[in-house]
Amino acid sequence: MNAAAAQQAQEARASGMQSMLWVDDVTVSFDGFRALDRLSLVLEPGELRCIIGPNGAGKTTMMDVITGKTRPDTGKVFMQNGTIELTRMKEPDIAHVGVGRKFQRPTVFEQLSVFENLELACKAKKGAFRTLFARLSGEQRDRIEETLETIGLSGEVSTRSGLLSHGQKQWLEIGMLLVQDPKVMLVDEPVAGMTHQEIDRTAELLDSLAGGRTVVVVEHDMDFVRRIARTVTVLHEGSVLAQGPMDKVQNDPHVIEVYLGS
Repeated sequence: MNAAAAQQAQEARASGMQSMLWVDDVTVSFDGFRALDRLSLVLEPGELRCIIGPNGAGKTTMMDVITGKTRPDTGKVFMQNGTIELTRMKEPDIAHVGVGRKFQRPTVFEQLSVFENLELACKAKKGAFRTLFARLSGEQRDRIEETLETIGLSGEVSTRSGLLSHGQKQWLEIGMLLVQDPKVMLVDEPVAGMTHQEIDRTAELLDSLAGGRTVVVVEHDMDFVRRIARTVTVLHEGSVLAQGPMDKVQNDPHVIEVYLGS
C-alpha cells in the first residue's frame, strides 16, 4: 500500500473519518492472483477524483467492491464519515444509499425516448416495481427537467435514444444516475469513442457535477484526465502507486516507468 494513501487513511481515522467514501485496506484475490492488495483510498464530499493505471491495475475490481458486485477477502468500504459500511450490504442496497455507477458502454433503453429513459431511472430509485407504472410527481418532473439541462439534452426530450450519438448516449446514462440523486458517482472511461467536441462537453459536465456529489472517474485518456483532474490516484498491481495533483503524478518516476512510459 502506498505510504501517502496509508497516511491519508490514518488521518481519516484520527479526524473521525471525515469522508464521503473510504476504501480501507481492501484485498481481493482471484485464483491466487491479487487484484487488489491492501488498497486504501479516502475521498472527500464533493471531490472529483481521477483513477488511472495500466490494464490489470485493479480499477474495475475496485469499483466492483465499492458497488457490492465483488466481496473483498479483507478490508472494508465505508460511506458518509464511516457511518455506512458498504461491504455489509447487497448491490441494490448500496445503490439505494447513494452509490451510482456508469459503465464504459452506455446501457440506455434505445427503443425509448430520452425522457422515458430518465423517467424509468427516476422511478426505479423507489425500489418498488409498482412505482414504474405510477405517475411522476412534480418533484420528479422537476428533477428530470433539471437533469436534461445539466446533460445538455433538453432539445432531445422526445428523441428515441437509439438515434443519439455515442456521446449523447453517455450523457443520457449519466443523467439516469443523476435523477436518482447519488452521493457518489463512479464513471468508467466516459470519453472512449467520443469526438473532440463531445470530449469537451463531457469535461464540462463532470466538472459541473463535482461539489454537489463525489465523482470518481476511471479513464485512460491522459489529455482528458489533465483537463478535469484535481487529485489523481495511480493504481498498480492492486494498490496505490502514487497520488496527488496531476503535475506531480505525471512526473513521478515510478508512474512513468509502469504506466505513462517514455
